Amino acid sequence: MTFKAPVQDMLFTMRHLARLDEIARIPGFEDANLDTAQAVLEECARLNEEVVAPLNWEGDRNPSSWHDGQVLTTPGFKEAFRQYAEGGWQGLQHPVEFGGQGLPKTIGAACTEILNAANLSFALCPLLTDGAIEALLTAGSEAQKQLYIPPMIEGRWTGTMNLTEPQAGSDLSLVRTRAEPQGDGTYKLFGTKIFITYGEHDMADNIVHLVLARVPGAPEGVKGISLFIVPKFLVNPDGSLGARNDVHCVSIEHKLGIKASPTCVLQFGDHGGAVGYLVGEENRGLEYMFIMMNAARYAVGLQGIGLSERAYQKAVQYARERIQSRPVDGSVAGAAPIIHHPDVRRMLMTMRALTEGCRAMASVAAAAYDVAHHHPDPEARRHNQAFYEFMVPLVKGYSTEISHEVTSLGVQVHGGMGFIEETGAAQHYRDAKILTIYEGTTAIQANDLVGRKTARDGGATALAVARQVQATEAALAASGTEAARAVQVRLQAAREAFEQVVAYIAAQAKADPVAAYAGSVPYLMLAGNLMAGWQMARALLAAQQELAAGRDEAFMRAKIATARFYAEHILPRALAARDAIVHGADSLKAMALEAF
Repeated sequence: MTFKAPVQDMLFTMRHLARLDEIARIPGFEDANLDTAQAVLEECARLNEEVVAPLNWEGDRNPSSWHDGQVLTTPGFKEAFRQYAEGGWQGLQHPVEFGGQGLPKTIGAACTEILNAANLSFALCPLLTDGAIEALLTAGSEAQKQLYIPPMIEGRWTGTMNLTEPQAGSDLSLVRTRAEPQGDGTYKLFGTKIFITYGEHDMADNIVHLVLARVPGAPEGVKGISLFIVPKFLVNPDGSLGARNDVHCVSIEHKLGIKASPTCVLQFGDHGGAVGYLVGEENRGLEYMFIMMNAARYAVGLQGIGLSERAYQKAVQYARERIQSRPVDGSVAGAAPIIHHPDVRRMLMTMRALTEGCRAMASVAAAAYDVAHHHPDPEARRHNQAFYEFMVPLVKGYSTEISHEVTSLGVQVHGGMGFIEETGAAQHYRDAKILTIYEGTTAIQANDLVGRKTARDGGATALAVARQVQATEAALAASGTEAARAVQVRLQAAREAFEQVVAYIAAQAKADPVAAYAGSVPYLMLAGNLMAGWQMARALLAAQQELAAGRDEAFMRAKIATARFYAEHILPRALAARDAIVHGADSLKAMALEAF
């Protein structure tokens, strides 16, 4: 099955929802207009459709392998990564001064989605490298930036994030890797890190590991963690590679999905200690690592969207080709393609609406990031930063949870053939599961939404977003079309349910924290559903205007139909979530722990 990047939908979203024209008026982004976006996306689509996507099935069938400390990636990955790097894609969003292209996140996010749709396992290497670059840009010394960032942007080196240890998963206060100062500004690191994505591979000349560790006498808990650069090969002052460092891959994991991505166990210091270099100040490592984690969390949301798009395209193609049974309305005399059957259409529409809704939500969040980081007006930066921070757990949490739903539906559309590995639908389903787990599980995203993004300010940020949704409801009511009225009714009901939950969470966070956090994941799903549905409502209004102007009738009618479907079939889930959150805490707490 061939993959086709959804460039048209991405450009529509950038133009009408993310408002790329406004971002292009920010100093430094003057060239980042819709024409630039189209040129970049079309070239990105070409590379991924022709080079990266064809390797996806091969990566599942012939994954990365480990032998005597060396990891060989899937045949074709090394050559594809070279083309990716030579095309400048690793530096798309990074500063020009380090060799990047300095494009806004709004454009970069769309390219990231395309890459992940093409080949999720392959895309994980650039994702972690992006995170390492972001962390060094923020906390690295000038010398560290100059030494490590350009080779990563060029794709000659890649980056990793080393947090997890056998005894320290989500609770990083349990990190025990130690870093001993050597008196010359360097440290020797000793310890074991697990679940290290692309911690060893054959696609680049060097790997820049960013590692959390403790220095002697550091405070217990998360306040005593420092961040270190530990390169696979030591780097000479002129940038050339020196001796092999004492960090080695001792095994790779055998996984449910993303099999081509080597998930490594790294051992530091088995032969005298791995040489490391402190990033920033001692005991501030977790603060710096969260820069990587927040960038990665948003990117994982894009993984969910890309995987959903790939599964949807595959399901549509199969539904058009598979002949089975006579349609219930008799529209075809004999057996017909299953796309004629109402329930197959329901599944396909659900897949499409969820994917487009999450894409729109992520694009609008990216635009807020661009304004927050680059706009000359401090108030505009502050407002957009608050909005972006509110959206990150939704982009990560909701988009990955729906990818599990969408890829499951993709298997279901295929029927029995979906259960057969050779059709490829099962790979998308297996790959999707990890997205709800790594870079912080859905529950961790939901705890962040409850604690930091809602309870901390008494729901002020959440309710400010709700007022923006309400303004869209007014525009829908004023539109006067049947589709707009239908969407307005459902959007209003979902928004009111959201406001009721925000009030409940804000009130219960201190009074009864178990009750507040019992509803955390349903709250995240409600909020994500509403944010995606809000953007679909805005898309409907834009599509109606474009249709009235006589532009691209088929696309605009499809967008209107998809937005209405989202409102009538998906937004009502918000009401059930509201009821479970507001009225369901007591039943959750009723069971004695020993009764489980």
